[in-house]
Amino acid sequence: MVTFTPRKSLFDISNESSGSNEFRGFFTLFWISLFLFAVSTYVRSIETTGYPLDFQFASMISRDAITLALSDAVLVLNTGLCVPFAKAISKGWIRYYWTGIILQHLWQTVVLATAITWTFNRQWPWVQSGFFTLHSFVMMMKMHSYLSTNGQLAYTHQQAEKVYAQLKEATESEGGWEAALRKAEEAMLKVVSDSPIPQGTPNVPEDAPDGTTTSYVDARTAVTLRQRLAARAAAGEKADGSVAAASAVKTTGTRVLPPNATAIPTHPPTASEILVHHPSEKIANLAKAHTELERELTGPVEGRVRWPANITLRDFAWYQLTPTLVYELEYPRTDRIRPLYVFEKTVAFFGTFALLYTIVETFIIPLTPTKEQSFARSLLDLAMPFMISYLLLFYIIFECICNGFAELSYFADRQFYDDWWNSTSWDEFSRKWNRPVHTFLLRHVYASTMSSYKLTRQSAMFVTFLLSAAAHELVMAIVTKKIRFYLFALQIAQIPLIAIGRMPAIRRNKLLGNIVFWLGLYAGFPLLCVAYCAY
Repeated sequence: MVTFTPRKSLFDISNESSGSNEFRGFFTLFWISLFLFAVSTYVRSIETTGYPLDFQFASMISRDAITLALSDAVLVLNTGLCVPFAKAISKGWIRYYWTGIILQHLWQTVVLATAITWTFNRQWPWVQSGFFTLHSFVMMMKMHSYLSTNGQLAYTHQQAEKVYAQLKEATESEGGWEAALRKAEEAMLKVVSDSPIPQGTPNVPEDAPDGTTTSYVDARTAVTLRQRLAARAAAGEKADGSVAAASAVKTTGTRVLPPNATAIPTHPPTASEILVHHPSEKIANLAKAHTELERELTGPVEGRVRWPANITLRDFAWYQLTPTLVYELEYPRTDRIRPLYVFEKTVAFFGTFALLYTIVETFIIPLTPTKEQSFARSLLDLAMPFMISYLLLFYIIFECICNGFAELSYFADRQFYDDWWNSTSWDEFSRKWNRPVHTFLLRHVYASTMSSYKLTRQSAMFVTFLLSAAAHELVMAIVTKKIRFYLFALQIAQIPLIAIGRMPAIRRNKLLGNIVFWLGLYAGFPLLCVAYCAY
């Protein structure tokens, strides 16, 4: 359900599709307008106070900075214990089902409870509390994905060994392992010889990655043919040119590669892959089952990493650096780090943060609502500043930080968000605006509860929303030091709103849906601020 392919973020200036978008000028206009607005704010402040800003917010966010940095370092380093834990599971010292799962969840609970307790004891302001709590959740999700994936692979490995033993036993009735392999090879070559390869090259699909080529021959069959042809050439036979050309398969797969590179695994086919062609139905079925299990234990991109070779500190550190919350044996990779790209995202980060700082210090903190203020006036005063702050914070996290870390970790899948601004319903918004969290919830909550507990799609969706709402409310409780359940109620209320939004009459009117979405977003931020601050 979750796959990784090379993609660029929509606001990346190197994205060809975004560069040709008809509305790209509005993107430029947005930044120019914000810059002029910030400059005019600085000028007015200098005329009034003699300073561009009073830096009250700066003194608040810098409070106890060293302790915060050390606390965050301890939090990150603690996750390194995942490696020996996963190693113990791979060695069979701990059975993941169910001993490993219990230990994993107890450990994650202790770490999260410790982080929350530490945050309360330090009495940090809301910025530090929010950052540390959110980063704790990120680390919990990374830990959970890493351990649950490796635990599942350990179980798959055990199943593969059982099927392999059954396969070995089944081949005894065919004269033994080697005899069964020879018979399967003969059957495989006969199928290929009976199905002549069409001449020429099939057309490359329009949506194929750059550098992709196609062939009438399956890649694994091409590898086998290449080996047979090489063996015949060594015996003095000349390989047929058309078959040799057909076997020269090259594709970019799911990795960003130079045009002259190859991403198809060229290692010899395994015994199970050969035995899939055996005339015996029993042997063929067992070989197919074993092949499928083995593929689960192999990296999905190039097939170079096989479990448990991935369980190393180096691999885990690379995973921590990669901006994703879902662990895989392999990810699509870029070939190099572009220093200018990293510099661009760094400059964009500091420039956008300066704009965000200006908005928060000038137009949000001075207007912090109290019980004595008018509720409606507070909503009107805070609606625009909160919306601009939200857009800037979104750009900082998903365009600057995620892309920067993706470049440093050679991570090629940069789709950290979709066009959420065109959303016509809240379920569409929840899928599009934060892709890393969405993919985590999709794999480890939604799909997991359906497969493990046999829940229906509706029940799994409710559990996913319930968990997400509880996590968001926990963050608000830590930041505001209040337990009010306002955000929890608003998130749970999205479920009936999603059902209403799926009605045909409403789904047909996309403009109305988008208007309702933006009005809800505009009202939601100041409403939560007034509710938590004043009440």
